[in-house]
Amino acid sequence: MRREHHARLPRMCFDPARKPPASLPSLLTAVLIAGVLVALAAGPAGAGGDGFRKETTRAVRAHEKARAHVDRLRADDARTTEVRSAERRRKAIRAGLWDALWSVARDAGDPVAVDPSGRAGRCPAARTRSRAPEGRDGDWRAPTRRYRLSAGYAARGSRWAHRHTGQDFAVPTGTPVYAVGPGTVRATTCGDGFGNQVIVRHPDGYFTQYAHLSRIDVRKDGRVVAGQRLGLSGATGNVTGPHLHFEVRITPYMGSAVSPLPWLRRKSVDIGG
Repeated sequence: MRREHHARLPRMCFDPARKPPASLPSLLTAVLIAGVLVALAAGPAGAGGDGFRKETTRAVRAHEKARAHVDRLRADDARTTEVRSAERRRKAIRAGLWDALWSVARDAGDPVAVDPSGRAGRCPAARTRSRAPEGRDGDWRAPTRRYRLSAGYAARGSRWAHRHTGQDFAVPTGTPVYAVGPGTVRATTCGDGFGNQVIVRHPDGYFTQYAHLSRIDVRKDGRVVAGQRLGLSGATGNVTGPHLHFEVRITPYMGSAVSPLPWLRRKSVDIGG
């Protein structure tokens, strides 16, 4: 369960048999990747401190910058070799972040790392699995309906030890919660501050989290499509009232969240806010 990647620095960082990068930006990118991964590799020993959080935040930003660079290259019809090189850099940053956060999650007993199927926690689930909606063309969509946006990404407040890591949708208990896009269910867990939750991995490598559910309607490793019901909203875990906590992550683990509304807008989903 540790990872689904190969945590390796790009060869050009340290392989003397290869020719040095042709451009200064490429060299600087390689140095940045090396610095981020080395810092994260040393991080888990003090994972609860501000230093580790700063390094993971730095890695998340570096990943998103690298992802944007790949997108620009593809939009500009850059050479295939150039796109592949940029994509390798992005994956190297994600690999270091993934390994560091997995180690911390495992040591902390995070159910996503130690019990992703939710069997040990006996998470509440429907007797029958949800079915894919009929007639949908695969478009991405909002995670629920008739909502009011409440706490947003990076919001501050006494309810969170640090900044808020997702977008909250205020809805009554029992409101259907849907997959925002196609993917595979990575985890269906319960018992921690997120209560009953589902995490879905999407084809672009990002993960979406749906937390505080009253019921889970899918199982780990199941495939889902946009608009398929994952469960029902609720108030499980650490909450002050019923709502859906929606999060977008680079890895399945806490500490790798990105702003969800811009991410959804890149999928042509505008939920307001």
